[in-house]
Amino acid sequence: MGGGHGAHRVVGGEGIKAVHKLTPLLWGLFSAGGTVAAFLFPAHMFLTVVAYPYGWLRPPSYDYLIHMLHSPWVRVYFLGFVSLPLFHWAHRFRYTLYDGLQIKHLTLLIVTLCYGSAIVGTIFAAYVLWSLP
Repeated sequence: MGGGHGAHRVVGGEGIKAVHKLTPLLWGLFSAGGTVAAFLFPAHMFLTVVAYPYGWLRPPSYDYLIHMLHSPWVRVYFLGFVSLPLFHWAHRFRYTLYDGLQIKHLTLLIVTLCYGSAIVGTIFAAYVLWSLP
């Protein structure tokens, strides 16, 4: 009874397959974001919280910083500096929800919310960076 073709069809099955196809890309973004968070954040924090305020280094002038932000390379750098850790967070939070709250059955919703947040943050960062004077 009811054992015909497609009887064991999973709701959202196509979406789950799409998530599995994206898994290598998502792990790559997780890794890149972790690298940025581990190496570049501490360097920026050291400069802005320790070296400049304590006078160990002379801080760049406002005009110099604005001039640098006109460079597309600097804007791409800052876009990566902001967006890659967002994807690192999204991936880590996704698996925290899976393992900590035991809600892996909501895979499609969790993936959409986590990575969607990272994408929205990336779009916002790009908008801000490219709308600077």
